[in-house]
Amino acid sequence: MSGQRLILVVEDNDANYALMRRLLESTGLWTIERATTVDEGLAFLQQRRPAVILLDLDLPGTEGLALARAVKGDETLRSIPIIVVSASVMKQEHAKAAEAGCEYFVEKPFDIDKLRLIVAEAAGG
Repeated sequence: MSGQRLILVVEDNDANYALMRRLLESTGLWTIERATTVDEGLAFLQQRRPAVILLDLDLPGTEGLALARAVKGDETLRSIPIIVVSASVMKQEHAKAAEAGCEYFVEKPFDIDKLRLIVAEAAGG
């Protein structure tokens, strides 16, 4: 549909991905695409440019922050806002995400309205 903006969700857990997709697509504002690993996410970003990236930290193979560091280190991608969506409540994880360039951190389980609000804010409206 025209007018919809793209979100890349980097999440290996099928249930978490399905929930985020359902919540965000139900607004009619977003088209959701998925990557399940850092490598898949980086390959996706070679082809398409999302308005926002939702990033899980606990991914198979390489930690999610590796994707954040790659995005923020790339001049053509660094303006894409990254929202970490993680079960970690440890302050050091929040700090590591911020150091990697992630603008937002949402803890799982997340509040539906809060996630929608943060995504809208990150995307600039």
